Amino acid sequence: MSKFVITLVVFSLYSMSFASTPPIRQELGNNWQFRQYHIGKWLPAEVPGTVHTDLINNGIIEDPFYRDNEKHIQWIDKADWEYELRFQVDEQLAGQKHKQLVFQGLDTWCDITLNGQPLLSTNNMFRTWKADVSGLLSDKENILHLRFRSPIRQGMKEMEKYGLPLPASNDQSENGGMGPNRVSVFSRKAPYHFGWDWGPRLVTSGIWRPIFLEGWDDLNIEQVFIEQPQVTPVQADLKASVRLTTEHHEKLIAEVKCDSRILAKSEVETQPGENRLTLPFTIKKPRLWWSNGLGKANLYSFRIDLKKDGKVVASREVTTGLRSLKLVRRQDTQGETFYFELNGIPVFAKGVNAIPNDVFLPRISRSDYEKMVTDAANANMNMIRIWGGGIYEDDYFYELCDRHGIMVWQDFMFACAMYPGNPEFLENVKQEAVDNVIRLRNHPCIALWCGNNEIDAAWRGWGWKREYTQQQQERIFKAYTDVFHRLLPEVIEKYTDGENSQVYFADTIN
Repeated sequence: MSKFVITLVVFSLYSMSFASTPPIRQELGNNWQFRQYHIGKWLPAEVPGTVHTDLINNGIIEDPFYRDNEKHIQWIDKADWEYELRFQVDEQLAGQKHKQLVFQGLDTWCDITLNGQPLLSTNNMFRTWKADVSGLLSDKENILHLRFRSPIRQGMKEMEKYGLPLPASNDQSENGGMGPNRVSVFSRKAPYHFGWDWGPRLVTSGIWRPIFLEGWDDLNIEQVFIEQPQVTPVQADLKASVRLTTEHHEKLIAEVKCDSRILAKSEVETQPGENRLTLPFTIKKPRLWWSNGLGKANLYSFRIDLKKDGKVVASREVTTGLRSLKLVRRQDTQGETFYFELNGIPVFAKGVNAIPNDVFLPRISRSDYEKMVTDAANANMNMIRIWGGGIYEDDYFYELCDRHGIMVWQDFMFACAMYPGNPEFLENVKQEAVDNVIRLRNHPCIALWCGNNEIDAAWRGWGWKREYTQQQQERIFKAYTDVFHRLLPEVIEKYTDGENSQVYFADTIN
């Protein structure tokens, strides 16, 4: 059975949504065009989208789910593709001093230019990428160009550079015309795109999540994390941790409010650059967040304001749930317990293992997520596991789980394969984990984090280990321990609440 990291955050005040003043945002979602790199005419593209869905929409390929169409379009992932947008900056945003482009999801190997200037190269579908464009924007037309390199050809390059093929039994390389070359593990991309025992091989590229242009003047609140050292029915002891950037050394008043009532107020003195603020506060007799079947999934709305001369210069609104959730692992006559305790009450976990709703992720709608979560709640479930062969799900999925009291067992995206251990790959995985832990740590639904799916089981029990020399085995398993026993626990420890989080190793199998 496979070993993977489980990290349980035992505090909980988590944000679901933010509203900030500034920054000002302009979504770059309309009037895109695409084509195979330097081949043919430009065609209209839908963003967010994928190369496959754009080809379908333009009548170039037929529905890959119909009959055997899948096998006739395996050429798509061997080609490079380019996307281009011509846009003007909104008038209000143009007046802001600082501007950055935010790419919430690029699949996967992508080279980006703005007005002909190299901007960024990406190599991870699961990360958010940002680029300062303050001095690169025109007050007239701007041209944003993205070249997506073939994930197959790039994967081959990475495998050759690594010098050691790695096992990935669900990579249907033969169906993709790749013979024994299973290159999926060398790209940080949804594993199931390369085929699985339940799904097709459709290796996508494209802009799969929105792109924004953001602008602000002197002060920007970048993150708010509400930590929860202790929550009981009597009292919730909380801390608002705020990260902001500013150009100035100045004195500000920081406030935490709920229903217009000030819960914490402090004078803070900022320095140019990054600043971190901590505002402790308390709620008496809190309305606790409960899982489905145990009670109401109560949520609070908090507002963090920064004021200068009595005027709000920046703010964040945070919708949260208050709860204490522990994974109880205690020695007993049968070995060791493994159950959740929510607000002091043992919970019998009832739920499902969830795979992505579509191979082409941008086709998944908010109504699809609503049906998924409400169906689970109506079936008296209280937990959904997000499987490690798919994706870190959309924010809206977690918001719905917050509202319906559905706890989430969240895998990191590793499944049924061994992975590289070179420094560049490990650093990429680290930044992926940081991005997603920060994005999701603010949801009360998150019950635990898991490292991987069916990896140690395959290495020891499926025969993978016997295919390698002793020296190769040591190299491969060192990469395994570096990712799942060191890197991921360190990220959880640093970016959740280090003092109140616990790291566990457990065996599991689908």
